[in-house]
Amino acid sequence: MRTTSSITVGRAAELGLLGSALAAARQRAGRAVFLLGEAGIGKSRLAGECAYQAYEAGLPVLRGRGSSTLTVTPFRPLIEALSSRFRAAGTPTDPELDPYRPALARLVPEWRGAAAGAAGYPETVVELAEALLRLLAVLGRDQGCVLLLEDLHDTDAETVAVLEYLVDNLAGLPVLLVGTLRAEPGPALDLVRAAERRRAAVVAELRPLTPADVRAMAAAILESEVAEVPPAVLEQLAERGDGCPYLVEELLADMLASDALHRTDGRWEVAGGLGTAVPSTIVRSWGRRIDELDPPVRELLVTAATLGSRFSVTTVQLITGYDDRTLFSHLRSASEANVIVPDGADPDRYAFRHTLTADAVTATMAPAERAAVARRAARAILRTDPELGEERRQLVASLLLAGGDRAGAAVHFAEAGRRMLEAGAAGSAVVLLERAHELADDAGRAAVTEQLLPALAESGRLDRAFELVRTLPPVPARTPAGTCSPAADRRVGLHTRLAWAAVMAERTADATVQLAAARALTGAHPRPEQDAALVVVEGHLALLPGHEAPPLPAPDATATDPADARPARARLAETERLARHAAEVAERSGLPVVACQAWQLLALLARERGFDAADACLERMLAVAEAHSLPVWRVEAMLRLGANAFMRTGDGTRLARAREAAAGLGAIVLTQTLDGLLAMNAVLRGEWRTAREIVDRCLDATARLHNLAAHRYLLLGSATLAAHLGRSREMDRELLRFKHAGGEESFLMPLRHGLCRAVGALLAEDRTRARAELAAGLAWELEHPSVFYLAGRHGLHPLLEVADGAWTRAEFAAATTAPAAELAWNRQFLLFAEAVLLGREHRPDDAARTLAEARAAAAPFPLAHHLGLRLAAEAALTDGWGEPVVWLRAAEEYFHAAEIRPVAAACRSLLRRAGASVAQHRGGRDAVPARLRTRGVTLREYEVFLLLPDRPGNQQLAGKLSISPRTVEKHLANLLTKTGCPDRAALCALAADLCAEPVS
Repeated sequence: MRTTSSITVGRAAELGLLGSALAAARQRAGRAVFLLGEAGIGKSRLAGECAYQAYEAGLPVLRGRGSSTLTVTPFRPLIEALSSRFRAAGTPTDPELDPYRPALARLVPEWRGAAAGAAGYPETVVELAEALLRLLAVLGRDQGCVLLLEDLHDTDAETVAVLEYLVDNLAGLPVLLVGTLRAEPGPALDLVRAAERRRAAVVAELRPLTPADVRAMAAAILESEVAEVPPAVLEQLAERGDGCPYLVEELLADMLASDALHRTDGRWEVAGGLGTAVPSTIVRSWGRRIDELDPPVRELLVTAATLGSRFSVTTVQLITGYDDRTLFSHLRSASEANVIVPDGADPDRYAFRHTLTADAVTATMAPAERAAVARRAARAILRTDPELGEERRQLVASLLLAGGDRAGAAVHFAEAGRRMLEAGAAGSAVVLLERAHELADDAGRAAVTEQLLPALAESGRLDRAFELVRTLPPVPARTPAGTCSPAADRRVGLHTRLAWAAVMAERTADATVQLAAARALTGAHPRPEQDAALVVVEGHLALLPGHEAPPLPAPDATATDPADARPARARLAETERLARHAAEVAERSGLPVVACQAWQLLALLARERGFDAADACLERMLAVAEAHSLPVWRVEAMLRLGANAFMRTGDGTRLARAREAAAGLGAIVLTQTLDGLLAMNAVLRGEWRTAREIVDRCLDATARLHNLAAHRYLLLGSATLAAHLGRSREMDRELLRFKHAGGEESFLMPLRHGLCRAVGALLAEDRTRARAELAAGLAWELEHPSVFYLAGRHGLHPLLEVADGAWTRAEFAAATTAPAAELAWNRQFLLFAEAVLLGREHRPDDAARTLAEARAAAAPFPLAHHLGLRLAAEAALTDGWGEPVVWLRAAEEYFHAAEIRPVAAACRSLLRRAGASVAQHRGGRDAVPARLRTRGVTLREYEVFLLLPDRPGNQQLAGKLSISPRTVEKHLANLLTKTGCPDRAALCALAADLCAEPVS
């Protein structure tokens, strides 16, 4: 007879909670539910009921569990969960998952081959979590899906980090996350309690069963009514089972096995006394069962229990030395005795029937016996598998610790942590190295600390890293021979690595301390490769705000620098010289990452001389990255080359290619950075729908990933989009979000002033406010290093100063000498300004030619193009040159269509000042081609124009249009004037040509 209940009792509230959560997931109201309780309390039974309900409703269920094999394996429950689904159903082929496949390849073995090109990309845990979130959303798109993860108290740090991300971002998705765990202190419990406090998850704490529930459970096991079970049995189960379903089952099983409870003539009877069994009886019961097995089977089970509640058959074979036939014979005997069961998730693994079963088996041994078994197992594994894979090394460390060898365990934990860090699992590496740090003796602790520090830095725990590095004992800087000692070499590399992490986190003070510590060890004569790595970090540090040295001048500063900027400029030149030398040394010394860092720095510094020089540095960075298979640095180089290409030409093709490369790599953070650039570029090109689509698609994801740089840039792009559409309230709302995200403490302030608020002010016809915003942006750039070149300093600002008569020719010429003046966005404004100056200097032909050149340069940027026309036309009216009426009509037509009313009204006012007719924008006027609309051709005149290809007479035209011949004559006269045709024949020929063109 089975000794497990066929029904779930006493859990109506929990079952109702899971049922409502399932229903919510089907309605795209995802949530997380955690079942919390002691071992044996029924968490897995409830999880199984949830899975069964989901299966019945047709929802995909992905089921995995934490490791209980004394080892840390990154993402193990997630890998198991995805495998449980894809093993039977196959992997999804949805195209929207393509950018996420490289990241998901860590969890889905079937995708690892497809992601081979992305090998080596160390995606962050948050990137992986976002990819998993997208995958779950796809799986649950039709009916919802369930991610069921058990024994989270045994899970790894990376899985906990992924779960934290999932819990915070399930709302609005068709996903139910169900997790089970014990109330044991640790990261998983901390996560669950924190999620509960912020109401991001529901936590159901399973309480012991009531006596009534225990009676119902016993009756179900015995397949009887409660009244048919002897009262003494029910009383014993209620008193001694502690309301724990597992203990109740085991107590009842012990009664049946000992024949204290038996069935006679269809009735349950008690033979003799049931005794006063307490939960410790379970241990004795298992001891009796194990002793009844053959000695080799007992030895196998004792060894397996030492490895944990789940164990590898291969590892047990290594320890016991059994051949296949003997081993599987013993496993079959243990399985028939209901002690172990095959683990369906992995054919190489078996599991004890319950975690408490393994505990009970080990409890049958005396402490000395347990230690001896653990030592014997560790020696056997080391003898038969000296290479030791990741999992076995951790297992050996745990066995050595159980056997009393703390120092030996520390060595293996440290090595496992080092390998884990190399594999990109910084969180798990920290767990293992922290364990080694705690166990190591005084002689070995410093070496473990040196391994732990990079893991802390890469996992983002910089505070702990900078605290721990101060505990390192001093090392001799020099050997007796006067060379740098090996210990000092390692320590210099460690400080350099921590300094780079601090620079990337913009922690100026910490970076400075680490660099000083490294320089103190290298002395006045560091080895070239050490010096190269330090110089690169120092150069990047110099560009950070808050650096103690005087701030560098903005790389796009004009030739008219104030005197107090010259020392900083000299320092800038020295930084560039040192960085170039560092790049050469790094390439020669086989340090490709340092070389890429150096060329990236050089590209920033070289922009002062021109973008050809900057691009040459980036092309070299790209070549180094490709030659040494550094995919992240390759995309970084492509990103910067693409940004430069757009600034130079207005063409975003290279940026789009960089975005494809980042997505193909699975580099989600880099992909989001490129999305931000593409969104802003779409704004400048007047591609409003594209810009809005990118912002809407990416903004929430950047917030979830805590990708603050990309999130701020997208918020600023959204505000700039609103500004360029003349929507001031929307712009202010988006800028407030930008401020709350820390945007006003970022390097984006010049763009906020110039690209966003200044343009918004111009579209509100508030030129004074626009000039004030540009001035504020310029003042910010004088105080901070800047890598932004389109914020107005070399484009819009000079145009406004010239248009308002505030600048002379000499002042304008000074503003056009910097390389940034040649960038496409800036060049259009400078050409408009040049045309205004030429007209003011009474050179009308030169002015007209320059304005035509400005219009050609502005073709990629329709808003800027027509804004430039509006400003230049006003000056042309005043100074009497060019075709201001034509330009104003073109601008008025554009701004009217864009519903930017202040500028359209200003254009109409200027047209009236010029004595020109003003379009009334009646219904149907859009049918008039833009080429004629901008010349002032009305809808009625266009109706006459459409009939001219057939060269009709005035009477024919009057008859066809039901108007008088006199009105026809008036329309024809206006058409001749507005089109510039010399006679009626030329007008008819023009009509024949234009009527064949598509209407715009």
